[in-house]
Order: sequence, then structure tokens, then C-alpha cells
Amino acid sequence: MSSVTTEAYEVYRDSWGIPHLHASDPLRLSFAQGRVTAVDRAWQLEVERHRAQGSSAAFLGPECVAWDRFARQARLDDTARRCHEALDPDTAAWVRAYVDGVNAGLAEGAARDDRFARTGHTPTPWEPWVPLSIWIGTHILFAGFATKLWRERVARVLGHGATTLFATDGPGTAGSNGWLVPGGRTATGAAIIAGDPHRFIEDPGVYQQIRLACPEYDVLGLAVPGVPGLGHFGHTGGVAWAITNAMADYQDLYVERLRTAADGVGVEALGPDGTWEPVARHTETVTVAGGPDVEVEVLETRRGPVIIRPDAPDTADTTGPADAADTPDTAGAPQTLSLRYPPRVRADLGFAALPALLRARTVADVDRALDGWAEPVNVVHAADTEGGLLHRVAGAVPLRDPANRLRPVPAWEPRHAWRGWTPTPAEPVQGFAVMANARGIASPLGVEFAPPHRANRIRALLSGSADWTPGAMADVHGDTHLASAAPLLDLLPALDGLSPAADELRARLLAWDRHMEADSTDATVFSALRTATVRRLAADPVFEGLAGAPAGPDVFHPWLYLVPRVGYALEGLLTTSLLPALDRAAHVRAALEETAAADLPDAPWSRVHVLAPWQAVPDPQAQWPGLGGDHDCVNATSSVPGFTDRTARASAARYVWDLADRRNSLWAVPLGADGVTGSPHHRDQLPLWADCALVPVVTDWALLTKEESA
Repeated sequence: MSSVTTEAYEVYRDSWGIPHLHASDPLRLSFAQGRVTAVDRAWQLEVERHRAQGSSAAFLGPECVAWDRFARQARLDDTARRCHEALDPDTAAWVRAYVDGVNAGLAEGAARDDRFARTGHTPTPWEPWVPLSIWIGTHILFAGFATKLWRERVARVLGHGATTLFATDGPGTAGSNGWLVPGGRTATGAAIIAGDPHRFIEDPGVYQQIRLACPEYDVLGLAVPGVPGLGHFGHTGGVAWAITNAMADYQDLYVERLRTAADGVGVEALGPDGTWEPVARHTETVTVAGGPDVEVEVLETRRGPVIIRPDAPDTADTTGPADAADTPDTAGAPQTLSLRYPPRVRADLGFAALPALLRARTVADVDRALDGWAEPVNVVHAADTEGGLLHRVAGAVPLRDPANRLRPVPAWEPRHAWRGWTPTPAEPVQGFAVMANARGIASPLGVEFAPPHRANRIRALLSGSADWTPGAMADVHGDTHLASAAPLLDLLPALDGLSPAADELRARLLAWDRHMEADSTDATVFSALRTATVRRLAADPVFEGLAGAPAGPDVFHPWLYLVPRVGYALEGLLTTSLLPALDRAAHVRAALEETAAADLPDAPWSRVHVLAPWQAVPDPQAQWPGLGGDHDCVNATSSVPGFTDRTARASAARYVWDLADRRNSLWAVPLGADGVTGSPHHRDQLPLWADCALVPVVTDWALLTKEESA
């Protein structure tokens, strides 16, 4: 592959095609990062850019209209523009250099990828704020504000006391594993940081392995394509850092009362002081390939953009949230909802932290850089070669009434206004630090967290040795123990009156080691029992009011379907005292009989637990591997229990940062370094990733291949 090599920067590649960039200064290095990313991943960059701008349907078709409408109504691109305008001059220049690099490489990158021709899409130059727009578009759903829509629905049907009945690390939530092992527990006496971010797996991959070097710094890590720097995972040689989703709640939904203004044209909203306030209003057009254009009304109150509005634009919406009493409100009246999120309020994404992280020399430098972080809210681990350790939360979480965290709240009540920002907690590292989206350091900032199983399992594994090495971390990454199987399996011994086949199946499952190994046939059978149990629970009359098709915008429907909600919350639903009418034993008995009667073949788990990544343009010829693991395993390959055994969410990257010697660090991504289908490095890491194996990090420039100019 050819590339531009100038006096300003040079491009090198290792044997996996991973770019190593060397430039004469940080601005030229940022330009080089943008240009190389555009050459390698032009299609991905353009898809993400247009998704953030709400214009992806123009070349991807009608399936993207729902997202484009949301992106426009939520003002994602406009928020990015505002945040860009507020950047300090140095950070703005650094971001602009990246955009200039993207614009310099887009034509070459597009010429490499036939998806441009197939969709008729031609790239146009990026505006300076596009990296910020991509960042917002990538992370707008991280805080799970859509879960508040589900809680509202649950409260209306089952009463306020059941609001968090389905609490779990549920659909659409991005999680991660991460662990920091101090030098006292490693073979070298220096710290090791390891982990993996869990996201929906996409083709091309959502993380880009890259190295950025200039006289001021030399950093390798995982970049978000379309965004300069290494905001989430990086290793400078002297200091390394990594993050997980803190599961904080920092976005609010407000129920708005709207009316037509006196002029008969404008719109007003009832404000917290009892007066009617003007609402910003305009119309935008979503162009749709293969379909008619779609007009989108964009409204914004003083709380934020209106993202849900019933089809009654000229009548007052006087509905409020369900009554807070324990009696259910089954009317299910539609609500007009606005979204309040920190970047829109503060005009700040924390982008000044990105170049500061690249310049970091110590943990203290990382800590100071992250004091300015905003979006999303993360738990951070960092360590340096001087023995410094860091375990903290970084990001912007508003101070407000606790009710704001649970459900949509009335905009006209003053107590629901934001009142400043919550201090982010930090803790000393004792023994080792683990972050896996469970309750812990970030507990004061959130409502729903992941079950503790992944965190507990990582702690148990780390406790088994005091001389950890980077290579041994692959065993932690690949662990498949499923502790969340216990509540279902614990109900089996007490079941009576079983058929011989069901009794035999029970004995088999009770003898199972509870590992979702790729070659385990017992894991496949357990999943079949779990599926039958979930479907039977979801069909119970107690949940009848939640079983209907979701209302409102399609983009929020993944949070609102009953069966996936029951599947993710199965562990809690099998043990809660909130539903005395739910006969769990009867449902499990029937599910066991159903599974036994199905006479399932002895298929290994990997035969049904197959990777199903998202592709903007599906490749019907693609063949994807079967995987081990499951949602609550350390090897978190998430299916949707009760709906499918296929997995769309898993480790979007794996990393091991060695502070003794960066050359001993390891990493892997689900596909490869190149975003072009059919290229040598598009999917060359996929077999290793599927087996939880890792690729050596190369830092010696002499072992890299320098790309020559065309």
C-alpha cells in the first residue's frame, strides 16, 4: 500500500498492518493520524460522520431514518459545533490538524473501498467539528437514558415500587472489564493494566490500534476512528491508562407541556416558574436513498432538545409522569420528552484532555488531564514506572433531585432543575483494582449497574497469583465461568414430578461446571433452558401490560421489548420478592420439560453462539466465528437471552499494558487494522481474538516497515 511520506511525518507498519506514525511536532502528527485513518477507514469515517449529523439515510437508505431523526432532534451535530467553538486555541488547532489530515486522505481511502461506489456516496470535506460530532454520536446512549422510558413503563404497569425491578446491565449499555495489578503482585515488580471494552461489534472495528510519536511524546493505544489522540486506552512507556463505563446517570428526560403560542405559529413550554417559555423550532429534511425525503421538526426547550413528541403538534400536552404512588397507572398516556445532557448544557466534551493525555509522563499528569474530562463518564485506571497508581471516576455528572435518575420528571417543577456538578470520586489502590461496571467507586453516581459476577471473578482469578506476567493475562480475558447461572440452576433440585427425560436433563445441568466454553455442549443445553424460562416468564399474566409492541421512536425500541428485558434481568426476577404472584418454580419446571422434549443435539456452544457484527452495508459472503463466553462471563460475549444465542456485543478490543517494559505489552481487536473488506489486514486478528489470544505490541522502529511515498 502506498502512502505519503514527507519531511513532516513518516508512516510505518508492523506485521499486522498497524500504523506507527512519527512526525516532527504534535500538529503534524495529528494531521498524520487523520490522513492515515482516512486511507485505512474512509468508509467507517463517513458512516460515523453522517450518523452523527443525521444524514446517513442519504446513502444507506430507509433503515437509517429513525437514527437520523433522533440525531437531528437531539441536536448532536449542533452540540458538537458549539463545543468546538468553545475549545481553547491550542486544542482547536490540534483537532483541525486531524480534520485536515482526514480531508487529505479521504479520496485515496474512498478509492480503495467499493462500498462508496455501491452506495453512490462521495465524501465531501469535513467541517472542523466533525471529530466532536462523531464522539457525541458514539457515546450519546452510553448513559442509558432510554432505560428511563422502560422504568416509566414498568412503574405505570406494576407500580412505583417496581421501577427498578428489571435493573441490570441491559440492552444497548456499553460496559467493560479492567484491572490494575500493582507491582507487588507481578513478576517484574512493575504494574500491569489490562482489560477490554464491551461494545456492539462493528465491521470495521470501533477501535483502531495506532502509535503516535513525535519529539514531545511516543504513545501507543486504541483510538476511536474519526477522533484524534487516544482518549480511552494508551501507553506512553512511562505511564499507561485505561477506562470502563462508570454506569453513571448524567442525562435527564423532562416531561414537557407544550402549547401553540399566541401568534398561532410558535410553540411554548411550561417552565419551572409557572410561566410559558418560548421553544426554539425549525424543520430539517432527511434525504433518503430509495425513498421519499422525511421532514423532521426540531424543538428545543430550556431543558434541552425534544426527542419524543406525540403526533399532536397544535394541542397542549398536559400529560405528566405516572403517579409516584404504589398503585399502577395503566393509562400509558404519551409524553413529550426533552433530553438534557451535559455537552449541550456546558458546550464542553473535555477534548482538551486528549492532547494532555498524550503529553502525560506520570499518573499525576493523567489525573490532572482527566480533571477536565466531561463525556462519557468513565472509571479510570492508570499506573506509571515510578510506582504511581490511579483509580478514579472522570466526567460531568449533574447535581439534581434523585427522582431525575429514575424516570422522566416534570419540567414545570423547580426541584428537578440541575444545580451544579457532582465531585467525581477516587480511591487508593489496595491489592489490585478491578472495574467491571458493577457497584463500587461510581455507585453514588448511578442507578443501575452490572451484576457483580465479572468483577468478583476477576478478583478471584487475580488473587490466585502474586507473580503476574502480561502473557498470563490472556487467561483472565478468556475466562468463561457463568456465576449468573446459579439462580436458575438452584431452582432445579426442588422440582418434583418430572418426566424421566427432564430428570436426566436436570442431573446433567447440576453436574455442569458452569463454564460457557466454546466446545461445551452443556453450555448449549443450559442456554436452551434459559431461553425457554425467559419466554415463559415473559408470557406470565403479571407482565401482560408490558408485553405489547413498544410505542414511540424506533431508536428506543431495544430498551422497551419485554423478552430481552426479562432475559437480561432473569437472575433478579428469579429471586425478587416484588412479584409474589409469579410462580417461578412452575415456569422453570415447564421450561425444563420443554427443553428435554426438544431432544437437542449435542452441539458445542460455539455452533450457536456465533458472532453477528453490525455492518452498514451487509456482506452476505462474510463468515463469522463461533465464540465462548456469555453476558456475565469475563469473556463477555453477549447474546440476548430468550431471543437469540448469536452475539452482537463483545470485547471491542483487548489490551495488556506492561509498565516494566512496554515491548511486552499485548493487544488485539475483533477484526484488524484495515477497514477495507478483503484487504490483508481487514480480518487477520479475528481468529486470535475469537480465542482470546493477543498480538504483541511492537515498539522497535527497526522492526517496522516504512511506507514509501507513491
